[in-house]
Amino acid sequence: MYVVMLTYTAPIEEIDYVLPDHADWLTKQYEHGIFLASGRRNPRIGGVIITRPMARGKLDAILATDPFSIKHMAAYEVIEFSPTRTAPELRLINEAVVH
Repeated sequence: MYVVMLTYTAPIEEIDYVLPDHADWLTKQYEHGIFLASGRRNPRIGGVIITRPMARGKLDAILATDPFSIKHMAAYEVIEFSPTRTAPELRLINEAVVH
């Protein structure tokens, strides 16, 4: 699984202008079952995305289609982790835990 940390590299006024396109992009990733959770960072310097397990190259390709990425408005830090414990509500999405 991955945690993706976005950090804005453009002024917040420009971010707000592109935010509807970014929100549409997020919706498509949820519809495809790629993303599990996402939201703004506090303070509002970027965002966080938690993804399902996948090949890193696939994730990189998906992130490259984010309007923030296309317009060079955010930097992405991708943190890969292997969850060994999961809350009961999340066990079905954790491929590392035997069900």
